[in-house]
Amino acid sequence: MPIRTILVDDEPLATQGLMLRLQAHDDVEIIATASNGREAIRSIKTHKPDLVFLDIQMPGFDGFSVIQGLMDVDPPLFVFVTAYSEHALRAFEVQAVDYLEKPVLEDRLATTMERVRQRLSERHAASHAERLKEALAEHAPEAAEELDEGNAADPAPGRFEKMINIKDQGQIFRVDVDTIERIDAAGDYMCIQTGDNTLILRETMKDLEKRLDPRRFQRVHRSTIVNLDLVRQVKPHTNGECFLVLNSGAQVKVSRSYRDVVARFVH
Repeated sequence: MPIRTILVDDEPLATQGLMLRLQAHDDVEIIATASNGREAIRSIKTHKPDLVFLDIQMPGFDGFSVIQGLMDVDPPLFVFVTAYSEHALRAFEVQAVDYLEKPVLEDRLATTMERVRQRLSERHAASHAERLKEALAEHAPEAAEELDEGNAADPAPGRFEKMINIKDQGQIFRVDVDTIERIDAAGDYMCIQTGDNTLILRETMKDLEKRLDPRRFQRVHRSTIVNLDLVRQVKPHTNGECFLVLNSGAQVKVSRSYRDVVARFVH
């Protein structure tokens, strides 16, 4: 399936250069270009693309204003392209897939396109599941109920994050969720522990739990989530509590309220 793409840049040479580099990607179909923010908003609403490469600094409406102008529609994926690296933090804050600096390098563009394909695959899977659910609800309500129950017990992995962007100390860190060992809550801040590093994320635990696959990431304490794939030992403790020993050697107490989590380690 082609990735329907719009290029937005007020510099014609920059647009032409990106078009040339995208020719190496057979699944990319450039359906339109725009030279300013207002034109971009009209084009995106008209063509409904899958992907937009968006320059940030343009006369009038800049790239961030374009995104604000699309709040009333289902937005495409955005990749920011700019000559100025200081906009990177804000780009990831508005959930851009990636941030490319001019001149765009071929290998860097290839990495970006892999991220785009992954994100689109997850969107299509979610969309297909939703259409199936709607059809079942109309024609076979009992089957729809069973599907809902099944999804609650075994959620689709495509729903959950594979990478998390964390803004910490003025930088953006892209963290592979596979490397996250545990998460400790401190109010509205989460301490993300990757075994050899600790990053601070401003987000509630409730919201973060929605982004992580519950088959792997489980709360074992009121303020702690653990990656169960990185547990190497279970040590019983008093009063029905126990400790999980993680790959890094860290020990996390499992309170009695969450002891059912430990059951999956007992065969």
